[in-house]
Amino acid sequence: MNLIDQAKRDGLISFSADGKYLYYTNHGNKRRNFDNPEEATQLDAYLQLRYHYGYGEQQIALFEPVQMGASTREADIVVFVDAGRAKPYLVVECKKPDTSGKEFVLAVDQAFSYAVASGARFAWITSGTTNEYYEVLSDAPRERSKNRLPNIPRAGENEPPVFKYAYKGLLSTDEAPTDAEPVQPYFELQKLSESELTRRFKLAHNTLWGGGELNPSDAFDELDKLIFCKIWDEKEPRRPNQPYAFQVYRNEDPEELLKRVKGIYEKGRKKAPEVFKADITLTAAKLRTVVGYLEGANLSASDLDSKGRAFETFLDSYFRGDFGQYFTPRAIVEFIVECLPFTHESLVLDTSCGSGGFLLYALDKVRKQADDFYHKERQAAEHYRHWHDFAEKNLYGIEISEQIARAAKMNMIIHDDGHTNVIAADGLLTDEELQRKSGNSGFRYGRFDFILTNPPFGSIVKQTEQAYLKNYQLGFKESDWKAAVTQPQAPRLTQSTEVLFMEQCHKFLQPGGVLAIVIPDGILTNSSLQYVRDELALRYRILVVVSLPQTAFTANGAGVKSSVLFLQKHPDEATEAQRQRQRELEQRLLREQNYHAQLAALDDAQRFAQRDWGAFLNAYPDLTPADLGLSVAAVRAVALPPAQRRLLEQTAEYRTWKKQLADGYTEQRQRLAEQLDEARQQALRHELLDYDIFMALAEDIGYDATGKPTGRNDLKELAPEINRFIDHHIHGTGSALFR
Repeated sequence: MNLIDQAKRDGLISFSADGKYLYYTNHGNKRRNFDNPEEATQLDAYLQLRYHYGYGEQQIALFEPVQMGASTREADIVVFVDAGRAKPYLVVECKKPDTSGKEFVLAVDQAFSYAVASGARFAWITSGTTNEYYEVLSDAPRERSKNRLPNIPRAGENEPPVFKYAYKGLLSTDEAPTDAEPVQPYFELQKLSESELTRRFKLAHNTLWGGGELNPSDAFDELDKLIFCKIWDEKEPRRPNQPYAFQVYRNEDPEELLKRVKGIYEKGRKKAPEVFKADITLTAAKLRTVVGYLEGANLSASDLDSKGRAFETFLDSYFRGDFGQYFTPRAIVEFIVECLPFTHESLVLDTSCGSGGFLLYALDKVRKQADDFYHKERQAAEHYRHWHDFAEKNLYGIEISEQIARAAKMNMIIHDDGHTNVIAADGLLTDEELQRKSGNSGFRYGRFDFILTNPPFGSIVKQTEQAYLKNYQLGFKESDWKAAVTQPQAPRLTQSTEVLFMEQCHKFLQPGGVLAIVIPDGILTNSSLQYVRDELALRYRILVVVSLPQTAFTANGAGVKSSVLFLQKHPDEATEAQRQRQRELEQRLLREQNYHAQLAALDDAQRFAQRDWGAFLNAYPDLTPADLGLSVAAVRAVALPPAQRRLLEQTAEYRTWKKQLADGYTEQRQRLAEQLDEARQQALRHELLDYDIFMALAEDIGYDATGKPTGRNDLKELAPEINRFIDHHIHGTGSALFR
């Protein structure tokens, strides 16, 4: 039961039927507009004073007048020493959750002024997200840093505590105490909502950034390190009431806190050296502020979806704003993962994993599968091993940006791990280079059961910049199948990244493995990319094609029309057999169409036409043979002396006529080649793609171009059908996907 429900049950508060107004029952039934966000902060502070700190109802005054010289001001909450309310003890100043740093400093000054004027010993300033506690010393009423406390005293305590948070203190994370329960000395860490976690991450980042003191990239790195320290500290075994290390202690020099947090970091880094290589570089003052935002949150126990979405929301807004990175929308990631029938035994890879969206959803899918096999509580060890072994041993990711790769690892750690096999490297390197660069032997060609990926679109790999272009067959120009003599393939000067990633994914898959990939529609429609489609048809069985709406990526900053392909890798021998069938089909078409003979006939016709001087002169009647010093008989007999032929060929009219003549024959050759190419494509579709392909058009995928929910998602309806379709064909091919 949460605090508000507990308070309503106990008769401390009530709400209007529409929830707009809040009534404090024991304070004159005072009515407050609950649409005002500051009122929610004040209610939370009031209920904490009652239930967490143990102060009696008669000790607490709401909206209490405070005499400030000649004027009277109103303090949000004043707590008195006893029920007689003779002597103020604590002043509470409440602000809305999104209060800025400067506004919060002003709130601290305001609380101090109330405390000094009323004679209160302590001050608590809260926005819900941010809390600061002070002892207002009579000999130093303007002092701030030295007067700061980790917490205010509980009822009956004479002195403030040395620390606030300890293992199994007052609260379980879900329930408030009843009046019959004793008030415990310390607080337990609390689960936070997605919105609250997101807010705290952003506040912490803005503090580190400091409006330019650190660049946003460095600030993000430092925040990553501190989140890592927070999680690592939570995992440290503790006795009841033993304090957490990641928090501010009473009368502690910020340098001591910095030293303690660095100790946590070093301990964690030894067990996960691949996550962070650089030291913490923050000042003690900056670190203390960020610890204040995060110290009370239980990142380990917070709902997996909530904390994951909070971190991803922060990641997405940060990277999109500062790096121009466009991550795959959640609806598309969820759809692709739901379509694929992988299990905890499957090896899963994302060759361009970004912040880890596909990996996280794959992990969550296996975690949910564990629910079908084991009871979460009675078989906790087996349940944990089922999904955690998958996360540790079967889940792999490659990301070219070291910083985004580190963010992906942190994302995995926040989701209860699975970061071990996420590496920072160019996903187009060979498997040997990836293993050498990362020290991870798991990145081997022909090993993975499933690949889920959204490769970068539109980037161009140049041969002069990246020597690895020669490692890809699609890095070479395609041979003209119609040529009479096969020519060696020439290397391309450039190739798009999405095309190379499709070939790289093929290399990583085992025979029978399945690739789910987001691609720009140009690969499916552009005539210049027919060679790519031909190669895909030889290497894969095309299982599913789902066309996404034009707006699928607009809200994430990209507007390319895209589709999702699901492809199953043929064994090498099957691909070679397909390739041989294709060659035989092509030779048959060349013979049936008598293509080379037709080309030769066109060549002969062009040569004869270019010697038909009579046709030339007929095309230019104003240009007579006499003008050129030629006899009509010589022209008609096509018996021009060499000197006169050169004279004729030097005229502008002749050059124009010859070009027009050549263009006409070139057009005939192109038309002949296009007709033959079309006949080839029809034959290939009929003879090589003679199987069912699941094709679908998703018109609405849950959000519009601005990211606003639409209330409809075609992908949710398609996913179960596609899953059954893919599962059927996987089992029907005898692949080794389910070991």
